[in-house]
Amino acid sequence: MSHLDEEVLNETEAREQIDDIYSEEGAVSAEFLAGVQQAIAEGNTAYLREEVASLHESELGDVIEALDYESRPELVRLLGDEFDLTALTEVDEAIRLDIIESLPSEQLVSALSALDSDDAVYILEDLEDEERENILSKLPFTERIRLTRSLDYPESSAGRRMQTEFVAVPPFWTVGQTIDYMREDDDLPDSFSQIFVVDPTFRLLGAVDLDSILRTKRQVKIETIMRETNHPIDAELDQEEAAQVFEQYDLLSAAVVDNNGRLVGVLTIDDVVDVIHEEADEDIKRLGGVGDEELSDNVVRAVRSRFGWLLINMGTAFMSASVIGLFDESIGQMIALAVLMPVVASMGGNAGTQTMTVTVRALATRDLDIYNAARIIRREAGVGLFNGVVFALLIALVAGYWFDNPQLGGVVAAAMIINMFAAAMAGILIPLLLDRAGADPAISSSVFVTTTTDVIGFFSFLGIATWWFNI
Repeated sequence: MSHLDEEVLNETEAREQIDDIYSEEGAVSAEFLAGVQQAIAEGNTAYLREEVASLHESELGDVIEALDYESRPELVRLLGDEFDLTALTEVDEAIRLDIIESLPSEQLVSALSALDSDDAVYILEDLEDEERENILSKLPFTERIRLTRSLDYPESSAGRRMQTEFVAVPPFWTVGQTIDYMREDDDLPDSFSQIFVVDPTFRLLGAVDLDSILRTKRQVKIETIMRETNHPIDAELDQEEAAQVFEQYDLLSAAVVDNNGRLVGVLTIDDVVDVIHEEADEDIKRLGGVGDEELSDNVVRAVRSRFGWLLINMGTAFMSASVIGLFDESIGQMIALAVLMPVVASMGGNAGTQTMTVTVRALATRDLDIYNAARIIRREAGVGLFNGVVFALLIALVAGYWFDNPQLGGVVAAAMIINMFAAAMAGILIPLLLDRAGADPAISSSVFVTTTTDVIGFFSFLGIATWWFNI
């Protein structure tokens, strides 16, 4: 069998295994999960090591999340040294911490030693300081120093995400020396795509891609084929900004340097994909006011995550109620106003949320800045005005026919135009102002936008009706 045939066979077997694990809906299949749970209950280590231990880390993570609370640590215990600790980077934080707490200290230390530094840091950073220091103290000196250095960088920074295993050579080495070094050194990373060039103080000078090494004769010096490093990333740079550098320049990996320009690590595309996913997930949750809640959180954690913003929402709801209270006599004399109020307010709220969502996402991806803000504001004003006129005509026809009062239809139409335009302006200006003030628009915008549309919607509708009908 040729090498190509073996690769095809391996890919086919892997595909069949994935089909066995997942259902058509993409979740872990009930049959596979039942087999794993039965093996755990019976203590069938052989079955688990054959069917589970060989899974890819992401697949193993899905299986762990699908298991019940009691089965997760038991699975890890039965797999023993064959459990791939990298799978813990694929599960929710609460599940990860529960499993880590159940692991014997010796097994955890041994497993961490076998991980890439970026994965080890990802697992360690969620632990309590005392527990983390206890684990680090049991690691070999070199590994402890490497991990401690990464953990010293700010949370959510490139330094926390970087891999400290990399290949670095001096500029005066030849291509032949470099190839021999890569063949003989056992401490090099398992996979890499470029070699970094450094001076004696480890200041970054440049980089050489592996394809350049393969195409160059052995006697050629590295300094003659090296290039300037593609956009080195400061270790303290926020991970979201680092991901934007990757996206802008189509990078597969990038050097990470400290404040003195010394090479301290490498950031790879697989870590950046995780960052992009995490940041998008975080923004969506913040827009909904649920903080950093995860599906694995218990009732207490979920309540704590949501309660604060619900309390603020209740306060802003009283602001809207106070506006209605100003027109209680008008509502009492014309019940139709009470019927139509929610229509005006809800339409404005939905329109404002649409604009706000687009704006917050554009701010997060840096697509919206001072250079195009005026144009985008004008665009949203046009959208709000156009939608306001269209829906004003529709609601005027419905309200006029429903209550047999064309004048009431005109009043609600005028209020609709005002509120839809105000909603568009609030949806873009509030996130922009919050961002300019240094606040996270993803967290704060929804409450302010909703309150604005409710207050303006109620005030415009009830105010115009009171004036027009003299009530």
